[in-house]
Amino acid sequence: MAQMNFNTTNSTFRQIIGNGLTYKVPPFQRDYSWTEDEWDDLWQDMIGLFSNDPESAHYMGYLVLQSTDNKQFDLIDGQQRITTLSIIILSCLKCLNDLINSEVEVANNTTRNEQLRNSFIGYLDPVTLIPKSKLVLNRHNNKFFQSYLVPLLPVPIRGLNASETLLRNAFVWFYEKIKHSYANSGESIARFIEKIADSLFFTVITVTDELNAFKVFETLNARGVRLSSTDLLKNYLFSVINKSEPHETEMKQLEEDWEVIVDRLGSENMPDFFRVFWNSRSPIVRKADLFKTIRKKITSKQEAFALIRSLKESASVYFGLQNASDKLWNKEEVFYLEQLSMFNVRQPIPLLLAVFENLRPGSPESFTKILHHIWIISFRYNVICNLQTNEQERIYNEISQDVSSGAIHTEKEILTRLKNFYPDDPAFKIAFEEKILKTTNSRNKKIVRSILFALEKQVTGNDLDFNSDQYSLEHILPENPSEKWEFDENKDADFIYRLGNMTLLETNLNRSIGNGGPQDKLALYLESTIGITKNIPHEFQDWNRDKIKSRQIWMAKQASAIWRIDF
Repeated sequence: MAQMNFNTTNSTFRQIIGNGLTYKVPPFQRDYSWTEDEWDDLWQDMIGLFSNDPESAHYMGYLVLQSTDNKQFDLIDGQQRITTLSIIILSCLKCLNDLINSEVEVANNTTRNEQLRNSFIGYLDPVTLIPKSKLVLNRHNNKFFQSYLVPLLPVPIRGLNASETLLRNAFVWFYEKIKHSYANSGESIARFIEKIADSLFFTVITVTDELNAFKVFETLNARGVRLSSTDLLKNYLFSVINKSEPHETEMKQLEEDWEVIVDRLGSENMPDFFRVFWNSRSPIVRKADLFKTIRKKITSKQEAFALIRSLKESASVYFGLQNASDKLWNKEEVFYLEQLSMFNVRQPIPLLLAVFENLRPGSPESFTKILHHIWIISFRYNVICNLQTNEQERIYNEISQDVSSGAIHTEKEILTRLKNFYPDDPAFKIAFEEKILKTTNSRNKKIVRSILFALEKQVTGNDLDFNSDQYSLEHILPENPSEKWEFDENKDADFIYRLGNMTLLETNLNRSIGNGGPQDKLALYLESTIGITKNIPHEFQDWNRDKIKSRQIWMAKQASAIWRIDF
């Protein structure tokens, strides 16, 4: 088993930053982005340490560091928090300078200033006045940080980029807070720093390389702790490009391309997009192996350039596949994509991306037809038969690769391959006849509604509006049966959520049913204009388990005609 080289500790801010170690934000990591909302949240957390009933400590979350020597660390995740805390220390030092300039306890405050700077910021070279900082920011922020904030020089207002402006504003915001609360006493400023240094603590995860960092990201993200594996991916690709010393214009264009992708999809969706993109043209990669695979395959400047540009081109299509209302789609395609989203089926997305990019330009109708086939297969295979998806994902991936490489050129060739996991009519009917969908789950409720609307259209030709509030889902045997029903909880409970026990009913009629018994319901159904509902009392004189089974067998026969591919 491969060794997972990482170490985990709980450390205070003093132990992290006050220990003679240095920290560097990787050059292509995202810029500083915190605003007043985050500053105020942090400030409220800190002043809570000084209340009448103070917390003994405040947890600041995970910090992910990368180092090969345990002396110099790349700050993989946590730069916004560490940068802001450093700005707070600098704001305190500015307040101490104000006291010194006002000749308040000059000797004591000068000593405090020097000690606190050496402990938490670094030191200024006494000859050159060049700062030797504990913290180095990314390529867009570090020059401003070292030139103005660290030496506490007057900060310019004009000519700053967006993130530099945020750094400047953060410094001014915290300076005003500290000046208002502690500026009369150098001792109180020092006590404030000492308190937060010892009371703010992190879970620090230290890894030896980017691959281990990515594994940490995936593990923590799976547990609901959202860390930015997107930044790690970006930093690797851009560092590959940077080894060849590209022109600054090239780097600027690439960064703009990257930001277009992130703005379009959102940082949290980028790893999923990466995997779908990769699996649409290469052998299937598990999410946990994605970064390892990219690092192995993308090693040159040309490969990294090509990958980022291809990602930009595919991002809009991927976004559209997740958002049926996107302007890319016609009315028929909108319906199928909405259905796939409702089914929560993601295995076909790489194939749809490959087909859109390679076949749709020359044959738009091919994409629509393949999407239609995938909708039918997903309903049969995933929703009704509930079969294993591992093999299905593998076949989708193989077809995707062949489409992307040009080995497959036509809809017919794709359809032939899709037949491999199309449940035939006997298997589909058997699964449908026994299907239970608990409509206490909102997704299941939507699926049942869509099935019933499709049955109504198949049987009567009525194309009712799925989204209309005029129609409600009706359980013939109610979810909470009254004493008027012969209901055995041990035998009948599962039958409530059998498809044969469900139908559509006008909402106003549904409200009037109340706690009526089976005869009351069957009589009311005769007033419905919905064919599959109005037909129930003509077919069944009462309602029990056998009637539900019988009706579901009839529904299965209709469904096999609706969701059907004629190979």
